[in-house]
Amino acid sequence: MGNKVLVVEDSRAYRNYLVQQLESLGCHVIGCETYQETQQALETHGEFHFAVLDYCLPDAQDGEVIDLVLEHQQKVIVLTGTFNEQTRDYFLAKGVVDYILKDSMASVSYLLPLAKRLINNVNHHALVVDDSQTVRRHVSQLLEHQYIRTTQAVNGSDALHKLAENSDITFIITDHDMPSKDGITMTREIRQQYDKNSLAILGVSGSDDSTMTARFLKAGANDYLNKPFNHEEFYCRVHQLLDMKEATDNLYRMANQDALTGLWNRRFLFNQVCSGCEKRSIAMLDIDHFKKVNDTYGHDGGDAALVTVANILKIYFPDDVVARFGGEEFCIQSCSDNKEFIARLEQMRQRLQKTPIKHNQQEIKVTISIGVCSLEASLNEQIKIADDRLYVAKERGRNQIVATG
Repeated sequence: MGNKVLVVEDSRAYRNYLVQQLESLGCHVIGCETYQETQQALETHGEFHFAVLDYCLPDAQDGEVIDLVLEHQQKVIVLTGTFNEQTRDYFLAKGVVDYILKDSMASVSYLLPLAKRLINNVNHHALVVDDSQTVRRHVSQLLEHQYIRTTQAVNGSDALHKLAENSDITFIITDHDMPSKDGITMTREIRQQYDKNSLAILGVSGSDDSTMTARFLKAGANDYLNKPFNHEEFYCRVHQLLDMKEATDNLYRMANQDALTGLWNRRFLFNQVCSGCEKRSIAMLDIDHFKKVNDTYGHDGGDAALVTVANILKIYFPDDVVARFGGEEFCIQSCSDNKEFIARLEQMRQRLQKTPIKHNQQEIKVTISIGVCSLEASLNEQIKIADDRLYVAKERGRNQIVATG
């Protein structure tokens, strides 16, 4: 079941439309029409990922439902038919996530990206860098209010240490004027290791220097924001950074992952850099008699076999590069001890031999032949040697490993 979302709207047509749209994102939506129904929903369902609330309800015409839901510590998005500066300040002061002007069905075009952002934010970890504890705490609270985890650093040097310790950090928000390494110097150093797509950086500064924006951007920042900033602009900049990062990550996966199995593809295998290992081993694997599987069970049966093999490979080689090389052929690049690697290959081969693949109330059984190369050579040469040994395994009767000769 997806993220649980509360929708409170007295217009049935509009509520049904909101429910339908949010369900398209995979949300489990609880719909309410009145203040009383909302009370019951909060008591029955407990915590929601967020709530979308109409300001004016038949039994609560002055926004009382907003206070009710906020009292239950829920994230709130407000739907309102009117807007002015006083209304805006009123909503933001209460601590709502955002507000949406309910002037037409088109307003949903803003709600859906916002909802998707709140859902995806749980996957993000921000590094907040500022020498002011007050500012660090304020920025962290803004981010955590939208489900983004935070780590704080007191200056650029501290930030580099925190970044090295936390490999899951997805973006950085940094001040410029700090002792022991300013924000621009820190950004330049980070860009020697991480590009803009892999790690986004938002520079902030209260400086009156008119060149600050250009200096941050030229140093490698993705965006820049002047201090003091209002909440709305801050969230818009952060959302834009994360939207771009997720889109880039998706494109990278589409280009480098096999769509059927989720393994890396040939493009990734030949473009990645094997680093940190003294000796690399390559294994080439091929499903035995795969044409017979396709002829007997159809191509969907063949796909089921490929997915099963891929899943077993992921179990036995979680820290290695595992790629679908093409068709029914796979490649594993490992930096582990050669004997230990071959032992895992043998365990995997036996596991696959004993694993029935359920398909259309039938069971498909497959075996795999493996060739291994641990000689010091280029990746292309290792693959060629491992492939030659794979064919030796086929000639010797299949369902075995050949690591020498």
